Amino acid sequence: MAPGARAWEGGAARIEVEPSDETLCARVAERDDRAFDLLVSRYQARAYRIAWSIVRDADEARDLSQDAFLRLYERAGRFEGRARFSTWFYRLLVNVCLDHRRRHRWWRSVLGGGGNEPDAPPALDQHPASEPGPDEDAARKQTMTRIWAELERLSPQQRAAVRLQLEGLPTAEIAEVLDCSEATARVHLHRALATLRKTVGTR
Repeated sequence: MAPGARAWEGGAARIEVEPSDETLCARVAERDDRAFDLLVSRYQARAYRIAWSIVRDADEARDLSQDAFLRLYERAGRFEGRARFSTWFYRLLVNVCLDHRRRHRWWRSVLGGGGNEPDAPPALDQHPASEPGPDEDAARKQTMTRIWAELERLSPQQRAAVRLQLEGLPTAEIAEVLDCSEATARVHLHRALATLRKTVGTR
């Protein structure tokens, strides 16, 4: 039954309420596989987008997001409810991605960074819905190429900060996810967004 749908029992309406993320996490701690599957379905797309913004490689982003879900399953009992579940999970995910980058930094410096993924999430959500002409479409693609080239020069934490903001997290939660002060999170966002504005402004 769809979330919020009504069912009728004995002539009375009964509303089905979807369990919260926090409730599902508590069930996962008790090894409830159905609760785990539901959390994965809620967060899989967002987890991939955040992972991709850090590692910039589609295959690695998929693998790392799956690793984060595995850690979620193993560590669900450690979630104490002091923050929202999403904040706790995003911090776990970002740590998985940053640990991966640190471990593989040496060969990336030799082989070069990951290439662009055709269906990867854009730096800015989203382009206008109107159909662009050929010249406008080419200009947009060129701008997005320049944007990602500039973002590559930023730290993974700064790219993650931008992606988390696009996912709707306030600065305080971004700071908690990145395990830094709110002032540092604001600096990450300021530098990354200043780069975006500068690049877009040079079209």
